[in-house]
Amino acid sequence: MTPPDVTSTATGNAETLLVVEDEILIRLAICSYLRECGFKVIEAANADEALIVLQASDLKVDIVLSDVEMPGTMDGFGLAQWLRTHPPGTPIMLVGSPSKAVDAAADLCKSAPMLAKPYEPQILLDRIRRALSERKKAQG
Repeated sequence: MTPPDVTSTATGNAETLLVVEDEILIRLAICSYLRECGFKVIEAANADEALIVLQASDLKVDIVLSDVEMPGTMDGFGLAQWLRTHPPGTPIMLVGSPSKAVDAAADLCKSAPMLAKPYEPQILLDRIRRALSERKKAQG
């Protein structure tokens, strides 16, 4: 995975992404790619770890990228529901098998719709940038 020209990236240099993925090789590859694109990336192996990160008062997460299916007390849909009810309304992008629950993902992830695995890194990057841009517009 070769990142795009980072110098042409209007967003991304200061944004923090939380990547929630239980498959270590996938998580390492996508996190490495996103870091090369200029993002600060925090990794979590499941939703339980993600909640610890999200509840840390000294950390601001701009967007969450989460697998749908993972071990622990909740899956990606549960994490998305948690994010909808807890300020500051951090957007989430779900990644996984769309045949399971496309409608649920669309409802939970209005600003960053579900992405099917396997996904192209450039498509993921474009969707992350779009979601961050929409969030900035909404915040004023």
